This record gives sequence, structure tokens and C-alpha cells, in this order.
Amino acid sequence: MIQLARIEEADAVADLVERAYAPWVLAIGRRPAPMDDDYAHHIAAGEVFVLERNGAIAAVAVLIAAADHLLLDNVAVDPGWQHAGLGRQLIAFAEAEARRRNLREVRLFTNVRMERNIALYERLGFRETHRAQVGDHHRAFMTKIVEP
Repeated sequence: MIQLARIEEADAVADLVERAYAPWVLAIGRRPAPMDDDYAHHIAAGEVFVLERNGAIAAVAVLIAAADHLLLDNVAVDPGWQHAGLGRQLIAFAEAEARRRNLREVRLFTNVRMERNIALYERLGFRETHRAQVGDHHRAFMTKIVEP
């Protein structure tokens, strides 16, 4: 079951994100941006959704609504649950949430060196729109149109 995160889960969410993104630090030469995000702020804003397994948070999605799209700001899966389809579940949830909010588009971005993630998003129907340097981060921006 996917549900909104509670404020008392902020540390657990941040810890999961830290562990999920740790393998990417060496690959991209820096900490990925989600590792330094303010999850208490996102939870207070109603933007963090958690998926639990065996009574613990196994995966996290941060969804930020804009006027014309839903931004899938982050998807992180606990290393012990990776390759179990939880990330795909959260992405499908984001698409359903966009429809529920009458938004026809889900957008996301990822580091250009996270090629496995880009390939996964493409398999799930996202298409790359452009690449850009944002601060110290070189990002690939992607979008998917969702039907009502």
C-alpha cells in the first residue's frame, strides 16, 4: 500500500534515500541531489509517498504538483528491495496521481550518468526532452503524457 509519509518518518525517508543513492556517488562524482533534500519539508507539504514492506518503508516517491504537470522529483528504493518492482509501482502511482489531479503529464529528471535509470524510464514510456546543467548537476529531463 502506498500512502502519504508522516512527519515522524522524515529521518527514515532520508536514511532510505541515502542508502538507495549511495552507489551513484562514485559513478557521478558527487552526491546526487536527492541525498541532500529536506524530507521533513516535503512531508509537511504532502509530497512524500511511502511504500511499506514487512512494517518498514521500502520505497519512497516525492511528487510535486505544478499547474500543468506532476513532477516525479524522486523515486528511491531500499537496496534490500531493489529489483522487486517497487520503483515501477511508485512510477505507476505517480501516473495515477497525475490523472486523479487532472494533470496530463508526469515529468522527471535524473543525472545524465544514471543511464540505467534513463533506460528504465524510457521503457516505461517516458521520453527525454532535453539535457541541461542545473547548478552542479548535469540532468536529463523526461516527460510522459498520461491519458485521463
